[in-house]
Amino acid sequence: MKKKVNSNRVILSLVFLVLGFMVAFSFRVTQDENDHSKGLTNRQWEQQLGLRNELIEQEEKNRELQKELNAKQEKVREIEASLSKEAQVFFNMAEDAEKYRMFLGKVKVSGKGVKVTLADGEYNPEEENINNYLVHEHHVFKVINELYISGASAISVNGQRIAHNSYILCTGPVITVDGYQHPAPFEITAIGDPDVLSSALNITGGVKDQLVNDQIIFSLEKMNDIKMDPILGN
Repeated sequence: MKKKVNSNRVILSLVFLVLGFMVAFSFRVTQDENDHSKGLTNRQWEQQLGLRNELIEQEEKNRELQKELNAKQEKVREIEASLSKEAQVFFNMAEDAEKYRMFLGKVKVSGKGVKVTLADGEYNPEEENINNYLVHEHHVFKVINELYISGASAISVNGQRIAHNSYILCTGPVITVDGYQHPAPFEITAIGDPDVLSSALNITGGVKDQLVNDQIIFSLEKMNDIKMDPILGN
């Protein structure tokens, strides 16, 4: 009986010993794992902190570069605005120069306008002075001046371009324009707004009425396509 009891005690002692060893070993392993896990978390935190600091530094650099970019873009906009104003000035100068060339007869021109025809009045045997129903230079000048005042950009008489310094003389039944003679009827062609030019000539008491009162045959026609060659020579 004593041998059996002793045998059981020995077995129990061995069991408890094994269990104690297993518990101790498990605790040790768990502690090592916790320490190991804690060490990895610290290193990862340090890495994340370093990356975060680098990111903050890079964002600060980006903000500084963005400020610099904004300043340069503003300067570019100022330069573009200045160039736009200069371009407009040059465009206006070129436009004015073209108008002067047209006025001086230096370039070929085309466009809409009007054609005014002045013809001698019908012969009247009771009229003692034949000059009273002939077209004279002052009649032509009235039409030309009114057309220029109304905005005509180019004018010709019987196809001959009129310049800023042109002269017109009357020699009997013909007129002389810059040394070239032209017989009646006289066709005065002008490039410009047809409605404006025709309205200016037809105004009551204006050029048309004055010429008709001088027994001049006056006719006016709007034109859609007028072409004029430049003045040749000096």
